[in-house]
Amino acid sequence: MLIELAIRDFAIIDELRVQFSPGLNVLTGETGAGKSIIVDALGATLGQRIDSDVVRTGANLATAEAVFEVDGGDDDGALVSGGDLAALLSEHGLEAEDGLLVLRREINRSSGRTVGRINGRVVPVSVMQRVGQLLVDIHGQSEHLSLLRVKEHVDYLDRYAGLMGQRRRLSEVVRELRTVRDDIEKMTKDERESAREMDLLSYQIQEISSAGLSVGEEERLLLERGRLRNAERLMEAAAHLHVLLSGGDEQVGAIDLLAQAQRQYLELARFDPSQEADREALEAAAFAVEEAAQRARSYAESIENDPSRLTEVEERLELLSNLKRKYGRSVAEVLRYREEAEAKLEKLSNRAFYLDGLRETERRLLEKVGQLSGALSDQRRATAVQLAKEMHRELADLNMGGTRFQVSFSVSKDLNGVPYSPSETTDKSSGTAPTGGQQPAGSSQHSEEDMDRVGFDATGIDRVEFLVSPNPGEEPKPLARIVSGGETARLMLALKTILCKADAIPTLVFDEIDVGVGARSGMKVGEKLWRLTENHQVLCITHLPQIAALGDTHLSVSKIVQEGRTRTGVGVLEGVVRVEELAAMLAGSARSSSAIASAQELLDRSEEFKGCRTEG
Repeated sequence: MLIELAIRDFAIIDELRVQFSPGLNVLTGETGAGKSIIVDALGATLGQRIDSDVVRTGANLATAEAVFEVDGGDDDGALVSGGDLAALLSEHGLEAEDGLLVLRREINRSSGRTVGRINGRVVPVSVMQRVGQLLVDIHGQSEHLSLLRVKEHVDYLDRYAGLMGQRRRLSEVVRELRTVRDDIEKMTKDERESAREMDLLSYQIQEISSAGLSVGEEERLLLERGRLRNAERLMEAAAHLHVLLSGGDEQVGAIDLLAQAQRQYLELARFDPSQEADREALEAAAFAVEEAAQRARSYAESIENDPSRLTEVEERLELLSNLKRKYGRSVAEVLRYREEAEAKLEKLSNRAFYLDGLRETERRLLEKVGQLSGALSDQRRATAVQLAKEMHRELADLNMGGTRFQVSFSVSKDLNGVPYSPSETTDKSSGTAPTGGQQPAGSSQHSEEDMDRVGFDATGIDRVEFLVSPNPGEEPKPLARIVSGGETARLMLALKTILCKADAIPTLVFDEIDVGVGARSGMKVGEKLWRLTENHQVLCITHLPQIAALGDTHLSVSKIVQEGRTRTGVGVLEGVVRVEELAAMLAGSARSSSAIASAQELLDRSEEFKGCRTEG
């Protein structure tokens, strides 16, 4: 669970350290005090996107650090993180230290960059996100709206049904199918364009082949060109070198001088054997000089001043330069380009053969998509019945007992989709809304010729939509058309309550889930949040005293102005101070004796509820 959050120079918070407890932690305070900023800072430690403008005015670096207890604790104790977390940490060479995991995010104003750390080690933000998803689920005000986005309904249903693994396998096959279809489209493009491409490839292959290229040729030609351009200077230098070494008509050469030196060393060695080593070294040097003199003479004789050969070399290098400009940075790359062009030409020339293979692969993958989509669809429809039942129970607890909740399934026809056959059993016993009366290939005995084809994507063939009827006697309709803000919040809480039973995420954060919820339903919402603490630590920002009264830990967030600067402070409320805070939330002031009495009554009722639930 989350045990501490430390924040520095983040928005209006200069320095803040908040400690959290097991159970339901409620945060209350006036609008603008910084409650949501605390949630934003927590989100930053979990890898959520954050901008540099959160850095407090006058500071250059903002930091947020969250400390989690991830080992099993005592009877009061810490929630135990699942094996997925341990595996993820191990994958990146991380581990909890003394049962603690510290996630830290640093935001730099001047550079705009952020740095993420886990237990002091710098990690990519993507790793922080993956770790954060296993530790905390933040439900902000904007997430209410996700219930109104129909595309996300299938995600809620699949999470509830535990189908995300099957979804991933389906998406891999769909991705492979799309790649094959792209290849088919490229291969079946306009005949004239294909003919032009074949002509161009043939010309390019011929141009490269006729050049008769070989790897290393360019380097050899450059060396030869250098010799041809400087032939006279090379011959003169080599001849002069030969004279220096061998001697000339009026000049003693190095070889003669070395011979004289050798004779002197022989004389020395006769009387002092210690000079024998130097004499042998001089003898070896003399042999080396003689060989060098011979090579200099041979080199001088080999040099030719051949203008015609120089022209040939220049022309050849120009040809290589032109080919490199078109096809690659080196001769090796030019030759590689020819190989690729030959492969493309062969494919285009044998297009029918390759197309047959691709179409067979497409057929096989399409069949696989149909099977996987069909299995997903069957499981969704069966699970939707149970989801609707659980939603009805949860909504009844939230004073929405007359609300009917249904899951609608539909498919759309698509000539390029998967085969689908009519089914008489679809929806008759599912308890869900009508779907168009079709189900996947493989789930009936119809031949493919009798089937329609329906569209699909990485989630399958189903278009899933949640429908509700808030009032008895009315037909269920899409959420966006009939629910109010308060109803949306309660629907989301009911759905979250159900999903949390399947999710292993230990800490749940609700940022003002009571938006649009009245006092009458507030107590029910609070009771629902408190029940979540059976398996989770819950943090809730609220403006409703009915919810705040149910908190196991009550934190008050306040805004303080000192020396012209705004600061945020957090304190734990207990005893009389807590009663006064609830009274102020009820009546706008803690001075009224009736408000104090009502606040105390709220607390007493909450404690009675908790006691009954605990005993039960």
